[in-house]
Amino acid sequence: MDDERVGTFVSWDYVVFACLFVVSSGIGVFFAVKERKNPSSEFLVGGRQMTCGPVALSLTASFMSAVTVLGAPSDVYRFGGSFVLFGVAYTFVVIATAELFVPVFYRSGITSTYEVLTFTTLNNKYQKPLIVLFLNFTFLPTVTGFNLWGSIFATGVVCTFYCTLGGLKAVVWTDAFQMVVMVVGFMTVLVQGTRKTGGAASVWEVAKNGNRLDIFDFDPDPLRRHTFWTISIGGTFTWLGIYGVNQSTIQRCISCKTETHAKLALYFNLLGLLVILVCAVFSGLIMYAFYANCDPWTAQSVTAPDQLMPYFVMEILGDYPGLPGLFVACAFSGTLSTVAASINALATVTYEDFVKQCCTNLSNKASGWISKGLCIVFGVACTTMAVAASYMGGIVQAALSIHGMCGGPMLGLFSLGIIFPWTNSMGAAGGLTLGIALSFWAGVGAFIYPALDINTRPLSLSIEGCLQTNSSDPTTSVPPSYLDPTALPSRSSLADRWYSMSYLYYSAVGFLATVTAGLLISFITGPTRSRDVKPWLLRPVCNLFCFWSKKYKKMCWCGVNHELKQVKRDIRQTCSLLLPRLHIGIQYNIPLTNSFKRSVKKIFTK
Repeated sequence: MDDERVGTFVSWDYVVFACLFVVSSGIGVFFAVKERKNPSSEFLVGGRQMTCGPVALSLTASFMSAVTVLGAPSDVYRFGGSFVLFGVAYTFVVIATAELFVPVFYRSGITSTYEVLTFTTLNNKYQKPLIVLFLNFTFLPTVTGFNLWGSIFATGVVCTFYCTLGGLKAVVWTDAFQMVVMVVGFMTVLVQGTRKTGGAASVWEVAKNGNRLDIFDFDPDPLRRHTFWTISIGGTFTWLGIYGVNQSTIQRCISCKTETHAKLALYFNLLGLLVILVCAVFSGLIMYAFYANCDPWTAQSVTAPDQLMPYFVMEILGDYPGLPGLFVACAFSGTLSTVAASINALATVTYEDFVKQCCTNLSNKASGWISKGLCIVFGVACTTMAVAASYMGGIVQAALSIHGMCGGPMLGLFSLGIIFPWTNSMGAAGGLTLGIALSFWAGVGAFIYPALDINTRPLSLSIEGCLQTNSSDPTTSVPPSYLDPTALPSRSSLADRWYSMSYLYYSAVGFLATVTAGLLISFITGPTRSRDVKPWLLRPVCNLFCFWSKKYKKMCWCGVNHELKQVKRDIRQTCSLLLPRLHIGIQYNIPLTNSFKRSVKKIFTK
């Protein structure tokens, strides 16, 4: 391919891109000034007065990072439009999060999800910002000419700046702005790309001829990379582990003023997810139609498939100063949103699970300064890790797999605590250990023995329209290697079966192993007594399956009463014990501890 056709960044592109950082920083300054007189104790949860609209946009922006902006179109380009079936998984994930996990976290009055189940706080939260930062800073600078180190430090400084100044409110409203930038950037690519390829009808025809529209594949084989079942079922478990019990998601939801607002935010967020997903899929189809006769990856104009999207953007928008910068701003918006949310979540989890446990009598002012200090510490840490990641090469690919492998066991751990009241600590620990062992076994094995093309099934790519400078005979097509049975190497049955499992099932394996082993160990070692279980930390899912019999519902819940009247009665009884102490403290001017104040606040909130 003649690379002179691909444009480079000009001054207007840098101006448009810089505006993203300026506006994001300005939002942080605005909320720092606006909230300067409010108590600092609610700095990391936005005062718990957020409404569903901005929270929904924030959830969508942080969910759709550079992985979607860059990776999804490339996946559609190589494997076809079946990626759109992730919309089914997103729907299940949002419903499960809204109806199963958020009510428990919201009603319990917690700030950190790990207050319910304390485990692997920092390790779980460090993976996402590291991965997202590396994706942007590996693929975008290579194609657009962006400076690698400047990109890393600019993003790290801006995220840390507005997180530290404005707290969660700044993060949420900055995400809302960045969500608009992402949609505008995608729409620019869709409109110009469609025009360059001869219109929507031409794009559809070329994609159909290239088998990119073969979406519904109902093959139940778990070894196939993408089918209806692997995406809808495996994708649900994968994203539920990343999304449903993720500190960033739950922290936004519990910042809402009511539980209803929290649920509405998630359902509105689903609409945003579907919009971004459709934009990403159509971008991939348009990119394939544009390069149908000359694949840049096969022609070695780019060195990695994830560089295809920015390369495509620079070619179709390179003649329009400012528009390439708009797309880069689109990709970086997802990065800013994800990294900022992760910095805020890391600070929250560290403060709630470590600082407050060691220092129980902190004032609001001290809490605020500590929270801001933690934001700075984790902002610097994430930026430093991104710099180190640029030297890691294939290790980051392993980190992407680890991120999914950790999600399933963690989802199983939370599910044991929220759905099954008889689970004990030994069952939770044993189930988690087995879940991690199985999911890591499959994931690490797949990294060492990658799945064959017969399972991944990449579609054919053509370079017959490229200018072959080093060959007298132009190459016409690159067929998939799985079409030639003689090209398949001989491997062990373990590599061909267990290690060749679709990557989307790693989370499901970890979840099922954790729950199954956790329940068995709990029954063997003695289930938790019903009087030791707090009813608001459980979700009576079995009521859906035993709705005809009150007797069976009580059996399933092992004596834990979920009737609303009984819960209210328990709260009144607890209040009757706390109020005399509160009265004595006021009467004799005895200072009350912060832990006691928080207990009273939680009770009256319920």
